[in-house]
Amino acid sequence: MSTQPLTSPYGFEDLLEIMKRLRTPETGCEWDLEQSFATIAPYTIEEAYEVADAIQRGDMKELSEELGDLLLQVVFHAQIARDEGHFTIADVTQAISDKMIRLHPHVFGEAQQRSADAQTRAWEDIKAAERAEKTEKDESALAGIALALPSLMRAEKLQKRAARTGFDWDDPKSIFNKLDEEIAEVKEAIDEADPAHIEEEIGDLLFVVANLARRYRIDPEVALRKSNEKFERRFRAMEANAENGSAGFAELSLEQQEALWQTVKAEE
Repeated sequence: MSTQPLTSPYGFEDLLEIMKRLRTPETGCEWDLEQSFATIAPYTIEEAYEVADAIQRGDMKELSEELGDLLLQVVFHAQIARDEGHFTIADVTQAISDKMIRLHPHVFGEAQQRSADAQTRAWEDIKAAERAEKTEKDESALAGIALALPSLMRAEKLQKRAARTGFDWDDPKSIFNKLDEEIAEVKEAIDEADPAHIEEEIGDLLFVVANLARRYRIDPEVALRKSNEKFERRFRAMEANAENGSAGFAELSLEQQEALWQTVKAEE
């Protein structure tokens, strides 16, 4: 391994060299050497969300930095794999290049140009074939949906995959009827004062809400994130308005807090 000092500007090969040095026994970084796929995975997920956050805020400088942090995660995992004799970063780039070319025969082959919807369907068909090759013991239509996905996102993916087999409601009215049914069951569970049953029924309710979002091509994770942002914005505005008065927000009665909420809501 090279021991020459790295000089700016840095390229992708330099990043690989940096990670090699960090993971070199005796001369590398103790923290980096102690890491494994499992210990790094939470950081990988966190960095992906920070990329999404920078995009949501339209902060291009931040996006550039966050993409770098995410790229580091890829390089880190690949270096661990190389150290353990599993694969190298070259295998990673080869595999994804092969896949992108295979998924776009209308660009890299002789197939006719596809619409966006046609490409999505073709993508799903090819992914299904790949899953079949990887999961010989699991022939379910639901095979291969990652357990580590956020629950709302995984619910949407489970439902979408099931719908491809024809297991889906014919019209949105059926979904609303199911929502009414699940809400009634939540109320029944609450009347029973059974925490486990309440948890189960609220989960069922959220699952149906995710299905409603899927029906209208709404990403439930995105929708909930926007609602979170709206709530935070309005709550902070209430706190600011309360500070202009004689008491802090927490000292106000619920009726006074509700009045502030309605005022902030109306101003928006």
